[in-house]
Amino acid sequence: MHELVLICSEDSVETVSDALMEVDALSVSVEDADADTDAEKALFGEPGMPVARSGWQRSVVRALFASEAEATECATLLLAQDWATDVHVQTIQQVPEQDWVRLTQSQFAPVEITPEFWIVPSWHEAPAQAVKVMRLDPGLAFGTGTHPTTRMCLRWIAGHGDNNQPWKRVLDYGCGSGILAIGAALHGAQNIDAVDIDPAAVISSEANAAANKVSLKAALPDAAQGEYPLVLANILATPLKLLAPLLCAHVAPGGHLVLAGILERQADELKQAYAPWLQLEVSDSEDGWILMTARRPG
Repeated sequence: MHELVLICSEDSVETVSDALMEVDALSVSVEDADADTDAEKALFGEPGMPVARSGWQRSVVRALFASEAEATECATLLLAQDWATDVHVQTIQQVPEQDWVRLTQSQFAPVEITPEFWIVPSWHEAPAQAVKVMRLDPGLAFGTGTHPTTRMCLRWIAGHGDNNQPWKRVLDYGCGSGILAIGAALHGAQNIDAVDIDPAAVISSEANAAANKVSLKAALPDAAQGEYPLVLANILATPLKLLAPLLCAHVAPGGHLVLAGILERQADELKQAYAPWLQLEVSDSEDGWILMTARRPG
């Protein structure tokens, strides 16, 4: 396996990436050439913010090929193009053979939600102190328990489920991997609707629920119908504001709304967006992120 490493400008990074895929590169990745320097720039933002640029001012483009000859041929072909005047070959280097599966798995360890509730990848043994275990492997959809927003939602579920009256219906809006829906099921919830605009998330949620031997209905958002004692949504602040009337309408009398994906500085805008229907408050915080909850009067 050999890697072709190129340096190119923001204007050409998309053309270069497309060209590499056209010549059958095994993979193509793009990085900031100025990463970890004073010139490093953020590239991506939230939905509703200005459109992200197509690349950094200077980008490193890495492409994998099965052989050195293929990598060299590709570099020669690229540099011959009229549009490639600012494309430069940094190196062609051999990539050591690795057990990529084992390497990937080593990056995902069991995640503690509470001392008794853990998320554990299938290749790990559950910790001895774990009373409840969710089996979850990295996949196509967002949600492995490593992000603060997910952990805060699951902590809230663990603190309000089981010992209290079980939730008769639950809505997980923007379910991703189904992690929150499964967490609710493990804590006594019934009749769970896990919905997402991404069909891959629907498939992922169904598979993860089966792996944990819990029941839920995964579907596109139109499947969310009626009122629920618990409504969960771990998305981002901008879509959460837009969804305020819809999500609030799904909260049953006496029911809870639990929102995440919100930065500390966005608390007031979320409170204002939901004020016509429910009074949000900050219930938890971690690493600059907050959990906001509300309860509809019974």
